[in-house]
Amino acid sequence: MKTIFDKATRDDLINRIIALDENSTAQWGKMNLHQMLRHCTLWEDLPQGRLHLKQEFLGKIFGKFAWWATMRNDRPFDKNVPASPEVQVKEPVTVNVAEEKKKWISLIEAYPHLSAAHSIMHPFFGKLNRDQVGRLAYKHTDHHLRQFNA
Repeated sequence: MKTIFDKATRDDLINRIIALDENSTAQWGKMNLHQMLRHCTLWEDLPQGRLHLKQEFLGKIFGKFAWWATMRNDRPFDKNVPASPEVQVKEPVTVNVAEEKKKWISLIEAYPHLSAAHSIMHPFFGKLNRDQVGRLAYKHTDHHLRQFNA
């Protein structure tokens, strides 16, 4: 299964980010390019351990099953899956696309520096170890790049 901790996989994601430009448009969803870039840079704080969230009630009930159903293979995430409110970008934003892409790339390049004992609390899936974080980070990044045909 693909993981963001694999250098070749990271390099592929980075090349896809580089391919985004001001003319990139969403194939689905409500976000425009600027909102998606901001969402993805904000979201990186969760898997990298800078954003600390508690597991939601529904996650406590369904989180482990949802993990098993969505994360046991390389099948992409379904379209239009809602994000946690802490990383949603609903309001119109204008970002410097080149700078936001550069920031996102630097965040992706930081993954190899996470410790072997790294873990997080995902608001729906619950506690994730480093390997699970790697799979989630890959799938999330891939999801939004596919959303913008990159």
